[in-house]
Amino acid sequence: MKKVNRRDFLKTAVGTAALASATGALSGCATTKQSPSSGTPSQQGKSVMGLVVNKMDVVRVGFIGVGQRGIGHVKHYCVLDGVEIKAICDTHQEVLDRAVNHVVEQDRPKPTAYTGSEHAYRDMLARDDIDIVIISTPWAWHTPMCVDTMESGKHAFVEVPAATTLEECWQLVDTAERTQKNCMMMENVNYGRDELMVLNMVRQGLFGELVHGEAAYIHDLRWQMKEIDHKTGSWRTYWHTKKNGNLYPTHGLGPVSQYMNINRGDRFDYVTSVSSPALGREAYAKREFDSEHERNSLEFVAGDMNTSIIKTVNGRSIMVQHDTTSPRPYTRHNLIQGTNGTFAGFPNRIAVETPPSTIKAIYEAQHEQALKVWHDGGEQGRKPYPPSFHGWDRDMEKWRKQYDHPLYTRMGEEAKRNGGHGGMDFLMNYRIIYCLRNGEPLDQDVYDAAAWSSIFPLSVASVDNRSNSQDVPDFTRGAWKTGTPLPIIA
Repeated sequence: MKKVNRRDFLKTAVGTAALASATGALSGCATTKQSPSSGTPSQQGKSVMGLVVNKMDVVRVGFIGVGQRGIGHVKHYCVLDGVEIKAICDTHQEVLDRAVNHVVEQDRPKPTAYTGSEHAYRDMLARDDIDIVIISTPWAWHTPMCVDTMESGKHAFVEVPAATTLEECWQLVDTAERTQKNCMMMENVNYGRDELMVLNMVRQGLFGELVHGEAAYIHDLRWQMKEIDHKTGSWRTYWHTKKNGNLYPTHGLGPVSQYMNINRGDRFDYVTSVSSPALGREAYAKREFDSEHERNSLEFVAGDMNTSIIKTVNGRSIMVQHDTTSPRPYTRHNLIQGTNGTFAGFPNRIAVETPPSTIKAIYEAQHEQALKVWHDGGEQGRKPYPPSFHGWDRDMEKWRKQYDHPLYTRMGEEAKRNGGHGGMDFLMNYRIIYCLRNGEPLDQDVYDAAAWSSIFPLSVASVDNRSNSQDVPDFTRGAWKTGTPLPIIA
């Protein structure tokens, strides 16, 4: 989003006080005062765990923010059945025109455009012909726009993270429960082929009882510092000058949370966090910008690497890392470990003690000659099968044949055609519309949005307090004990 003096606004909007000043007295906001490790506030409505809304023959959609992320969502909704795009809002005229024109080019009715101020989206929300709103704006606007959307009687779907403070997490939960509207954080990584496959493996018990997971967002994004007036770096850079912790936990944490049934049989209990020195962005600025450039006047405080450890109520552990500064390969870790074995990503590899019979048979066929040698006493008596848990099996094809998620088996080719991070974005948007049109609960709910997002402010609080642990609030208010684990849907 863009406005006059936008850079000055965004530099300060990352602070809670500045956000309150920028957004005004939003309806439904400021209902809960919450600080790290504090207790559970009283409930204002009823639980939305497993919320099912009336079937929608046609889902009428509005968009707030159609820049780098939002335009991808617009393109997907143009090809999904049962969707009408009613309105699009953005304060940057160029990207607004691009999105509106794309809808028209797809032989769909021209959506109404809203622009002119940072709060032009409220005019769009005043309409009564919109069912859901897709929010793809800078982080500081996520919670205020979600709250306004639900208060206007519409369902909110927001990019990650859904919130940047515990108070905002509770605002989302309270508003969803009071209005009985969906508030889903659009964690697209949960719809990646590998993540869906591992979820299927977990549900079928391949790894035994789960004990540990590892998640990460390690992605060199220093180049975004060169985005000065537009795009993500024009506002995201400043978060590194304000907060020291895990600024972006959900891409890796979302899938691991679903593997472990977080909020559906288990929940986060507490988190402890430690950060490395903050050196990389200052060095990059000195190398890439003139000495008088604004980027060289910034004081970066977010450690280049943050490592947080989450303990769950059921005793499991999760390591979550964040590093968007260091020159190293991309990874989300995507590791899940149980009593029978482990899967790890980037690159994909697996080690299990007792493989399923079908996988064992494949190994026998592949290593027939090696088996003969082993039976004859060769190779020092070492069996070439089943795959040893002392070494990683990196051949994923046989595992995919047995464990590819049925959703990907059915929709994978269409997802790849329509794109979005290899198709995961399309699958996510497809599932949103499918659930709304068929009267089914969404795959992710407001409690997931709050819990996964809360690791951001809680990690900051832990780092600020010599890495002492911070309690994770029970955003479900006890409903996690009876919540139904996410099924393997087709």
